[in-house]
Amino acid sequence: MSEASLKVAIVVGEVSGDLLGADLVAALKRQYQGRVELIGVGGEGLDAQGLRSLFDFSELSVMGITQVLSNLPRLVRRIRETAAAIIAAKPDVLVIVDSPDFTHRVAKRVRAALPELPVVNYVCPSVWAWKEYRAQHMLSYVDQVLAVLPFEPEVMRKLGGPPTIYVGHRLTADPNLLDARRQRAQTKPRNETDRKTVMLLPGSRSSEIMKLLPHFGDAVSELVARNGDVRFVLPTMPRRESMIRDLVKDWTTKPEILTGVEAKWQAFAEADAAMAASGTVVLELALTGVPCISAYKTDWIIKLMTSKIKTWSAALPNLITDYTVVPEYINEVVRGGSFARWMEKLSADSLPRRAMMEGFDALWQRMQTEKPPGEHAAEIVLDVLQKKKPGHFLN
Repeated sequence: MSEASLKVAIVVGEVSGDLLGADLVAALKRQYQGRVELIGVGGEGLDAQGLRSLFDFSELSVMGITQVLSNLPRLVRRIRETAAAIIAAKPDVLVIVDSPDFTHRVAKRVRAALPELPVVNYVCPSVWAWKEYRAQHMLSYVDQVLAVLPFEPEVMRKLGGPPTIYVGHRLTADPNLLDARRQRAQTKPRNETDRKTVMLLPGSRSSEIMKLLPHFGDAVSELVARNGDVRFVLPTMPRRESMIRDLVKDWTTKPEILTGVEAKWQAFAEADAAMAASGTVVLELALTGVPCISAYKTDWIIKLMTSKIKTWSAALPNLITDYTVVPEYINEVVRGGSFARWMEKLSADSLPRRAMMEGFDALWQRMQTEKPPGEHAAEIVLDVLQKKKPGHFLN
């Protein structure tokens, strides 16, 4: 490689994308012999790698169509501002990470102004769930997709999207998850008479928490009524602690509310079973080996669009293993009584628990890669750059 500096534009829209982007940039710095400069939008992870974000990306953290619509004017303004800044900077490569409502619109604008700029999309949009036409539309502004789910390259191939490579998922190399997984491997399931620990994970966004936590409360009451003494733990982020304490203040049996990364993963290591909001946390539970159920209540617009959703499951462990490993409850079928009965079975050495653990083993094997995700992703970014801009490399 040459010693020329490499100017990387990187755009992320939420914390999970910031973690992926930071991991990728750190690997780029190890693999590229010259200096790596950054421009774009990110959070604390990318800040630590030297990015000075164009604005505070926390304002992009919206969930559900109703929230996107209410924030649309600000979203449109930020898209224009970000694209203009990247176009003016004339980077060597643009990497967009997840959050397609924001990042893909930026990429379209940048590609229109800089048609020769290589564009890499880290985290494949969920074209397998809905809006399948997006796969082909991406051909006009994305050169390479880096997938974090192993089934996505085949889906993109069938839908006629850009070249897609599975680089692995960051969770499979997360030291906190691996440590909790090791602790669990050394602990046997409790006997029927032992006090059980059940984890409650109602989501990270206020709308999720307000919709799900009352149902989790119903499950807590029924579990205690049917089984006596049960320990409940609820890991959350510091900014949600006050809200959650207010929501559980009238519960007869209150959960232990935990904040901080260390407390969260210790709860993962200790819990006998968990009820969780549908999302990445269900994958975290499955990879750690915590038996769980998945629940979600969508906003009213999504309910009207149910017929447009193509995927057979919303739980990532199910999609990756290609069968129902984790039970799912969505909208009207969300019931505390169902959750309570699942927690009874999954917290004991039962056949449902054993079947789920077998599924988790298959999931773990399916997600393994030869290289860490960030290193693999960085190699592909440099390969795309070499093909489109060979001047950055010595022959």
